[in-house]
Amino acid sequence: MVLGQAIDGLEEIFYVEERDINSKPMNPVARKYPRNYIETGISCIDGLMTLIRGQKLPIFSGSGINHNELAERIIRQANIKDEGDFAIVFGLMGAEYETAQFFRKNFEENNVLSKVVMFQNLSNDSAIERLLTPKIALTCAEYLAFDLGMQVLVILTDMTAYAEALREIATLKEEIPSRKGYPGYLYSDFASIYERAGMIKDRPGSITQIPILTMPNDDIAHPIPDITGYITEGQIVLSRELYQRGITPPINILDSLSRLMKDGIGKEYTRENHVKMADQIFSAYSKTQEARALAKVLGEADLTEEDKKYLEFGNQFEQRFINQGLYDRRPMGQTLDLAEELLAILP
Repeated sequence: MVLGQAIDGLEEIFYVEERDINSKPMNPVARKYPRNYIETGISCIDGLMTLIRGQKLPIFSGSGINHNELAERIIRQANIKDEGDFAIVFGLMGAEYETAQFFRKNFEENNVLSKVVMFQNLSNDSAIERLLTPKIALTCAEYLAFDLGMQVLVILTDMTAYAEALREIATLKEEIPSRKGYPGYLYSDFASIYERAGMIKDRPGSITQIPILTMPNDDIAHPIPDITGYITEGQIVLSRELYQRGITPPINILDSLSRLMKDGIGKEYTRENHVKMADQIFSAYSKTQEARALAKVLGEADLTEEDKKYLEFGNQFEQRFINQGLYDRRPMGQTLDLAEELLAILP
């Protein structure tokens, strides 16, 4: 639990030191620019919105979309290619008991508990504990990264539950509400969590963050995703339309981006033409949407041969690149080979 009480049925935890869970702000001058990447084994993320070490890259989901499955998959598959110790810190906030059991059962069955530290707050636990969860998780991550020199991936879900707990407590304290009833300090509160990701000069470790949030009514302009987007370096947006068509993970690549991607891929890290290839896929898939809109008006038979090629590319791209079996882990090389093969469909 977030109080530090063991719930795994094993022996009690023996601490080596005590720390303030609020931590201190990372000195901007001491920050090191994020380089290199974390491989998730998911083609959409690795190929088109690569997760860079030290980055904060949120996942924007909607109610009922399978973001928990995506989180479990990232935890199970994520790894680094170079030498060094890799660990995952997982903070679960406001979850139903069945959701918590889903994660725990899958971690046990897939033998990933050895690299995971899990902090759990259920929906029937107090709101105060929910506010402590990400801070305790990040304090643990800071110890692993900056004291033990590990590459740490922190996954926090669901930040919407965290924000609602913050609103609940602010209301009880009779604070003046801001947008949608959330307190006016929601931005600075989120920033105090997200900005704990990064790398420090002369320290080998890194903290990479993937906060996950559900957008109320799929509204990306809602204060929670809106504020998160301002603080973080990109976003991965899940599509309800793709989810309803059975494509998983249902990532909407045109609404997603990784702002630090270009600095952690390429010749030294992945493949020399990686950036160019990703740009071509974004461009081609955008033209696919235009061709689909045109086909609805004119009919597919009246499209030009070029537009038909884009339609073929779009269908193949969704079924073979975006759509990926739950236990289909693709190395970076396989992802880039598949991208080249799909781009060959186009003139």
